[in-house]
Amino acid sequence: MDKYTMYGKLTALPGKREELSTLLLEASRCLRHVDGCELYIINESVEDPDVIWITEMWRDTEAHAESLHNTEVLAIIQRARPLIATIEPIRLRPLGGIGL
Repeated sequence: MDKYTMYGKLTALPGKREELSTLLLEASRCLRHVDGCELYIINESVEDPDVIWITEMWRDTEAHAESLHNTEVLAIIQRARPLIATIEPIRLRPLGGIGL
């Protein structure tokens, strides 16, 4: 399976999670029309009020890399950066299961 999946743990600066969540949801709307994006879900942590998780699945690593050149996506990234304290990407390769 050549799919590319990733979890991104974004810790917002204190008091900035709502604003960051709004931007990430905006990014998800842009990605609906990006070739190769199969899943992009924004999740908020139940335990930590500053943490947002992004669940992504792409056709392959190339599709993900290409998405980072999309002008709408780049603009949202630029707006989101000042709201983020830390980013922890977790890159994965799916083996199978429901939904694949």
